[in-house]
Amino acid sequence: MHSTHNLELFPDYTVTQMLFKEVTNAADLRQSAMAGKINGALINPTMLVSPFQVLVAVNKAVNLQKTGKMKTRSLYSEIIFNLSPTNNISEAFRRFGISDGNDSVLVVLVHTKDESQPLSDITDKVNGRQVPVEDVSSLSDHEKIKKLYKITPQEEKCGNLLDAIVCRMATKDVM
Repeated sequence: MHSTHNLELFPDYTVTQMLFKEVTNAADLRQSAMAGKINGALINPTMLVSPFQVLVAVNKAVNLQKTGKMKTRSLYSEIIFNLSPTNNISEAFRRFGISDGNDSVLVVLVHTKDESQPLSDITDKVNGRQVPVEDVSSLSDHEKIKKLYKITPQEEKCGNLLDAIVCRMATKDVM
């Protein structure tokens, strides 16, 4: 049900993604994350087209953490910020973080070989049904995503939506 990847650029780091639907306690989860009781990023999956999008954000966040150039206070907030096409931190949280009314959530955990958090710590806190991470595309709101990332019809003809999004995420710091 969950998806785990080792980061190629940072082989000591592992990323685990877990997707939940029919979540009934999003407000509690958000409050727990803000209080530091959940050691993970809680992402609104309707703004994602693929789990790969999250892996790009995690790679970038880990790199920024290692170089001391993060724009947010924690690795998990940096992941959410790096999903956004803009440099506005509060907008990134509004668009990509979970809100009290969400009925689905993607939980992202980053751990090193030395530190590992049992997945049951998270699954026990989420009142919802865990589904395969690959199902994230079925929850996507493509129109909202295209509008947020300013994807043009011409751009979609020469590539797919994921390519355009990843390009925006990767270049937001230099544009």
